[in-house]
Amino acid sequence: MTRRRVRAVAATAVFIGLAEHASRGRVSELEERVFRTVNALPDWVNGPLWVVMQSGSLAAVGVASGVAVAAKNRDAALRLGIAGTAMWGFCKVVKHSIGRGRPGAHLDEVVIRGLPQSGLGFPSGHTAVAFTLAGVAAPYLPREIAVGGLVGAGVVGIARMYVGAHLPADIAGGIAAGVAAAAASRL
Repeated sequence: MTRRRVRAVAATAVFIGLAEHASRGRVSELEERVFRTVNALPDWVNGPLWVVMQSGSLAAVGVASGVAVAAKNRDAALRLGIAGTAMWGFCKVVKHSIGRGRPGAHLDEVVIRGLPQSGLGFPSGHTAVAFTLAGVAAPYLPREIAVGGLVGAGVVGIARMYVGAHLPADIAGGIAAGVAAAAASRL
């Protein structure tokens, strides 16, 4: 089995385990502690985190594909567009089947920065899209830039907890989904 297949299967298994946890609707002590630590970061990090967080939006899929088109890499543009859009849609469907609420539905005294998020929490779509895009783009980029993309995707997850939109299992589910999708896009 190739490394990509192993990565896709392992990430899918992790995602399924996290989905099972999230479907129970409980927040563990560790998950709450991690969330509260990130959610309590100082206000001055809001601006920089907000900017990075946009790399997990649906609009980022178009931007990433457009950059690949501008670089005359049609293969990368197609993979980024298809995988990124499919991941965004996948997360919307999964959220309704899992039914886990946002942090404020489970915890008291959640700091909300920006507009309160509506809808459900698991998985974090921003995190899933960011990891999908970073993983799909990685083979086309110099190693240093590819690693930077993955670090940036991780910061998206941190930003989603900071603004009060997601719990840690939601973020981990987004990472697992994005890793699986990126690996599968190369099979």
